[in-house]
Amino acid sequence: MHHERSRYVGGRGYLAACTLGLPADATRDAVRRDLDAWATGSATAADYSASLERSRAHAASLLGAAPRNVATGSQVSVFTGLVAASAPRGAEVLCVDGDFSSVVAPFLAHGGLRVRHVPLDALADAVTADTAYVSYSLVQSSTGQIADAAAIAEAARAAGAFTLVDTTQATGWMPTDDLDADLLVCHAYKWLSSPRGAAFAAFSDRAIEEITPFTAGWYSGADPWTSCYGPDLHVAPDATRFDVSPAWNAWAGAEAALEIAASLDMREVRRHDLSLANSFRAGLGLEASDSAIVSWSDPDGCDLGAMTAAGITASGRAGRARAAFHVWNDEEDVALALGSLHPHAAFAI
Repeated sequence: MHHERSRYVGGRGYLAACTLGLPADATRDAVRRDLDAWATGSATAADYSASLERSRAHAASLLGAAPRNVATGSQVSVFTGLVAASAPRGAEVLCVDGDFSSVVAPFLAHGGLRVRHVPLDALADAVTADTAYVSYSLVQSSTGQIADAAAIAEAARAAGAFTLVDTTQATGWMPTDDLDADLLVCHAYKWLSSPRGAAFAAFSDRAIEEITPFTAGWYSGADPWTSCYGPDLHVAPDATRFDVSPAWNAWAGAEAALEIAASLDMREVRRHDLSLANSFRAGLGLEASDSAIVSWSDPDGCDLGAMTAAGITASGRAGRARAAFHVWNDEEDVALALGSLHPHAAFAI
């Protein structure tokens, strides 16, 4: 991944893809071109829409879906909110205990749903005939733990339950184009290194049929330019009915970022990221894992503080330190991070 690493000027010591991705050179340049076009009055809605459609195609590739099954938006919680708002009162929703709030809170806010929380490892076995929805993150934000998506999908299918899977902490470092789910949701500003405000979702035919497009607006029609005004409701027959009016400037950068990600072999990216993550784990005395996110107990924040003081950008979540390894990292980053935690030990670069 050496060529990829050279495209990120701030990559050295940056272990925070799970918090905020770094823009590649092409993404940075696209954002600058957009700013110049906007400032000079040459930016047009038609050009932004064309950029969004190219972005949709890249997103579809990353999620293994057809572009007509992909909706674009700004936040994961909005897509989750559509599912929650469409759910009948009294329905049981199965969530992961401690999962990211964007795939949990909308169901709680509904007020009329029975929400159950179980440990990630128990999710598949916790599905019963009464379960109507299963909502979870493929990779857990706080721990980096990866769900057994196949087992969960099998259990949900057997129960007839609707599955919502958030791939925000997965898409970009591992393949997510073969997941069996009714709705895949993803925000592109982490591992996909897009500007924040560009999210997308892959809707199954069941999801298109069962979810009400409560956020319908001018961009939800089959031809947005003819659905700008009432009194009629204009919604496309496919997943684009769930589009919201795009945050143009964000998508100008997102197009470049998603194009880069879609061009990469995600199996190769996963091998690279896991090699570094497990090298770091070994230096910490932790067992190897299948996640690019390394998380360990740091209740007083001392480890995070030591890394920060050494110029390492990492993060802390739920009483744990968290480091992520991605395409802009190499073994030198591993050595720098370990050296900050064990200043008197020697680590080979």
